[in-house]
Amino acid sequence: MRQSSRILLASALLICAKASADEMSAEALLQQMQSASTQQNFELSMVKARQGRIEPLRISHAIIDGKEVAHLSYLDGKAVEYLQRQNEFTFFENTHEPYTLKGGRFPGIWSTLVSMPLARVLGSYDLVVAGRSRVAGRVSQVIRMVPKEADKYGFVLWLDEESHLLLRADMIDKEGNLVEQVLGVDLDLMTAPSPWLVTLASSKLPQALALEDAYPAPQQTLSWQITWLPEGFKVLSQDKHQLVTTSTPVDYMMLSDGLVDLSVYVVRVDPKQAVRQQLIRQGATSLVSFVNDVGVEITVVGEVPADTAKRIAESVRPLTRNETVQ
Repeated sequence: MRQSSRILLASALLICAKASADEMSAEALLQQMQSASTQQNFELSMVKARQGRIEPLRISHAIIDGKEVAHLSYLDGKAVEYLQRQNEFTFFENTHEPYTLKGGRFPGIWSTLVSMPLARVLGSYDLVVAGRSRVAGRVSQVIRMVPKEADKYGFVLWLDEESHLLLRADMIDKEGNLVEQVLGVDLDLMTAPSPWLVTLASSKLPQALALEDAYPAPQQTLSWQITWLPEGFKVLSQDKHQLVTTSTPVDYMMLSDGLVDLSVYVVRVDPKQAVRQQLIRQGATSLVSFVNDVGVEITVVGEVPADTAKRIAESVRPLTRNETVQ
């Protein structure tokens, strides 16, 4: 019992000592976090939780011969893995053959946060230093990212005091309810790269394609525009193509605020047979489908609240003469 008390006392003293030190700004802490995620040798085991479902995953990272190498794997179910070598990302997914893209990124909240364009994102979010807590047995600094408008989710981040790595990320709605979470359960900081990661770094992989080569549809002017978007969102891509599953021709637009991506699909349907309105939520991801009075179905998919996705869908309007897509 005495030993347990001494451990608790030591932890309390450590937290108090750190709290009395000069506080860094929230932005500086996030800059530290992003640098740490690209410069250290570590292995972080996490669980992803959404709507009662838990998925264990692990990310391993190292600097090998001066180059960044990382590996992300989902540990349950069918094998799904991703490998990063510098700016080349190889996708090993069970739905198709492996492929490599230049300038990609790993999927998921954790990878998005550690690589987000901070200056741009902070135009839409306010930062708050919210004290200290513990994650995976480690003292962590808590940062809140509060959206300036209520049409986005907020974030709460836990950054390890020692390594500055992101150990936990919660996505929350405007009422403060948790919609999705990535929670670190074990962090191993290493002085040298793992031997298996060194082997992967030199393995033969599919030839890397540029993003524009992997998705060859040219940018095309569409006959419609979105008249309302949450603050900070910009059009990244727009084209006309066929859906892989149904071969249905669609107009497509991708948008992003630097942290969250949105996809918008527009297709003509038979209004007598189409479902007038549909909402599907999976964790933070909302899918809203809306059929307007002239038989055009607009579908919005992305990590935004359902009300926001619905408002975007309802704001789609045909271009009038002499207008251009923004």
